[in-house]
Amino acid sequence: MQKYINFKVKMFKKGTKIYSIAKGKCPKCHEGDFFKYKFTFNPSKITQLHDNCPNCNLKYMMEPSFFYGAMYVNYGITVALSVATFLISSLIFNLGLLQSFAAIIITLILLAPVNLRLSRILWINMFVSYEPKTKK
Repeated sequence: MQKYINFKVKMFKKGTKIYSIAKGKCPKCHEGDFFKYKFTFNPSKITQLHDNCPNCNLKYMMEPSFFYGAMYVNYGITVALSVATFLISSLIFNLGLLQSFAAIIITLILLAPVNLRLSRILWINMFVSYEPKTKK
């Protein structure tokens, strides 16, 4: 049991990609916030980013249209959620085909803000690695 707890603590500690993704922090310094606003359902604020990291000044929009690639990540998340929702609704709850598709649509609408934010932070974490501060 102790090994499991140590693994879990190491997995979510500062310096890992999971830390940056779960906390919504800059992928380079893990200090500055990635998004301007905490989680919200306001459509105009869901994906607004700082231009640069407030802590290390990393430019988040590395090149024009950088986050277009996040659409592919979002697509993958959407497909995975759709398949999982379909399997749960049809196998566990014994819903019909039309009801299962309704469940998929409801799930995707409710989780759209989470998917948009998650896809952007996953995308930037693919290209930027953590750099711990060096002591002078």
